[in-house]
Amino acid sequence: MICRHCAAPLDFVLIDLGSQPASNAYLTEAQLEQSEVHAPLKVFVCTCCWLVQLPEHHSSDELFTPDYAYFSSVSKSWVAHAKLYATAMIERFALSASDWVVEVASNDGYLLQFFSDAGIACTGIEPTASTASVARARGIESLERFFSGDLADELVAQRGHPRLIAANNVLAHVPDINDFVTGFARLLAPEGVATFEFPELRNLIAKCQFDTIYHEHYSYLSLIAVKRILASVGLRVFDVEHLATHGGSLRVFACHDAANHATTDAVAQAIEREIAEGLADERGYRALAAQAFAIKLDLIEFLVKQKRAGARVAAYGAAAKGNTLLNYAGVHTDLIDFVCDAAPSKQGRYMPGSHIPILPPAALSEHRPDFVLILPWNLKDEIVPDYDYIREWGGRFVICVPTLEVF
Repeated sequence: MICRHCAAPLDFVLIDLGSQPASNAYLTEAQLEQSEVHAPLKVFVCTCCWLVQLPEHHSSDELFTPDYAYFSSVSKSWVAHAKLYATAMIERFALSASDWVVEVASNDGYLLQFFSDAGIACTGIEPTASTASVARARGIESLERFFSGDLADELVAQRGHPRLIAANNVLAHVPDINDFVTGFARLLAPEGVATFEFPELRNLIAKCQFDTIYHEHYSYLSLIAVKRILASVGLRVFDVEHLATHGGSLRVFACHDAANHATTDAVAQAIEREIAEGLADERGYRALAAQAFAIKLDLIEFLVKQKRAGARVAAYGAAAKGNTLLNYAGVHTDLIDFVCDAAPSKQGRYMPGSHIPILPPAALSEHRPDFVLILPWNLKDEIVPDYDYIREWGGRFVICVPTLEVF
């Protein structure tokens, strides 16, 4: 195997989470009787360019299917984050009705709705029909395509160049990362800005967020690697912001090399911090596997203890990260009765691998579990206030990443 960016051989393993099904491949009842496709979740580190990556076991169209079940607008905090982003970009870069904004991986229009409300023309590029149709119902132009260099050329020929291109939580999701960023370089206006948001690799390692590893995430990104990848197509990182989203993310601002955007000190400071934490040499990557294994053992021990005591355990949030955790730990319906999720697209289906049924949130009141394991731990502060009523019957919440906590 070779690095998807620099083509160097890959032989340094970050972590091996075993063979698992695709984390967003939620099952119907009929599919429970069929065989599931499993593929290795074995992550490598390129010691030449420091891109952390999962080999391409699934093509993009196998993972991002027309009935894709993840809808961004389900999370209130994520929509609020998107609104703040739109307001900030309009102000910082003086965007007006004469400009054009493009979002790559625009999902259900959760972000572009705020540019549209401000009277700014916008286009979403979203390959999944299920989410793109919701965006169009909001009045957002949505192209059901995967973004690429060729698509960028088509858009330039038809529409010209946008002043702003947004790419939230998609850079990690593309197998051909070189062609993907080439598309940004071709599409972006000469003085335009492209922003990329992605979970920060240093947090994945420092906080043992191993459950963010799944087949849709082909790459796990540091600024060291992203800066190099963008530079290879003539894009310059001129600013970076640290965000609280997804357990700690980066927002990277990029422009053409010759553009008049001054490079801030934040870029060098972020690079220096990554180097200090060992992300430019092998020592920074060696502890993750053992820490993840300890979390796995703690979760199994907790669940077995509660089962022996006759307690009922449910989970909340049929998130991809939850599927990685449950399948790595080998947890099924023998230890967790059901998972609740607010997304209608997931309700009535079953978690891949574990086959735990996904029910509406009302099931918590109906079944009154003793413990509710929050699988999307990054949304804990949003979830707990909404379902705090479980304490009325003595119920308690649980998270297990980065450490097991019952509260």
